[in-house]
Amino acid sequence: MKKLYEFINHIGSITLLFLEALKFILIKPPKIRHILKNMAEIGADAAPLIAITGFFTGGVLVVETYPTFHQFNAEFLIGALVSLSLSRELSPVLVALLVTARSGSAMAANIGTMRITEQIDALEVMAVNPVRYLITPRLIASIIVVPLLTVLSLASGILGGYFVATQLYSINPYLFVEKMKDFTELYDILGGLYKSAVFAVVITMISTYFGYIAKGGAEGVGKATTTAVVVSSVLILILDYFLTALIY
Repeated sequence: MKKLYEFINHIGSITLLFLEALKFILIKPPKIRHILKNMAEIGADAAPLIAITGFFTGGVLVVETYPTFHQFNAEFLIGALVSLSLSRELSPVLVALLVTARSGSAMAANIGTMRITEQIDALEVMAVNPVRYLITPRLIASIIVVPLLTVLSLASGILGGYFVATQLYSINPYLFVEKMKDFTELYDILGGLYKSAVFAVVITMISTYFGYIAKGGAEGVGKATTTAVVVSSVLILILDYFLTALIY
């Protein structure tokens, strides 16, 4: 019963924190330089990691599916498989999980450290709203850069799939590209971007929330960081199912 109460309490607190952050986006946006700083930390610094991961994900898709497609002489459809799998599912989810591991943990640790060292209390004393100063810029930055990272992952994944298919399995490059264009629609790509925007909100709010309520010294910061990453990752996978059913 206690666990259920804590669960409901956390959901309510995260929702209220999100609404407060959203309020500042609409009526009193944070400074542009704070948003750009977080965009660089969350997005630009993670771009090489996302590109490398996406490239090899596309390659693995070809390696795993080629034997089955070859049995039916349907190798030319692998391009469509790669683009649809990446745009609808793999790119949004993999990017979200990587951002959670890299940037979500950093958010929780950073804000948690500020909480236990009483820097957040100092902000309140100076009449600076901690939500507007610490959480809203991260929320805006995540909503912008996570879909962009998803596009990067999709592009590098298709490139990786194309390279493996044409160079290692001698699939016709023209058919690879044409079938990919025939079967992949803008709707498929936009659906993945919608997912990534929702995941961005989930990652930011959960990570900042558990950092914001951290207590108990260095051990508390570590626990808050671990909890933020685990909860975000699980929730991303759960939400992915419902978003896929809703969008497609």
